[in-house]
Amino acid sequence: MERHRLTDAQWNCIADVFPPPAKTGHPPPNRRLMMDGILHILRTGAPWRDLPKSFGPWQTVWYWFNRWNSNGTLDQVLARLQAECVDADEIDRELWCVDGTTVRAARCAAGGGKKATRASQLITR
Repeated sequence: MERHRLTDAQWNCIADVFPPPAKTGHPPPNRRLMMDGILHILRTGAPWRDLPKSFGPWQTVWYWFNRWNSNGTLDQVLARLQAECVDADEIDRELWCVDGTTVRAARCAAGGGKKATRASQLITR
């Protein structure tokens, strides 16, 4: 399971992206553990409910994923980690790959054109 966790160098690169915890209220969970849990789900494609218990309750990890995704924190994390990989020549910034199985060529390629036309005719009558 170590391959799904951040290295110390990666964590040091992104640790300051997360806002400091509030001085009052319930203490927040370990941010690094939450990021490791999020990355585990994203890398494995497993459902949230199948998150290993070592990351804590799946509901907590999902809560932080949803919060950090909506406020742009995960975008900053991605940008920093990508920049670090580019600087280390681990990835080429100019190379982009698109998986053809998830990109539909056109609506009519899936037979959607006829159904959509028929539905629009029924609505306009």
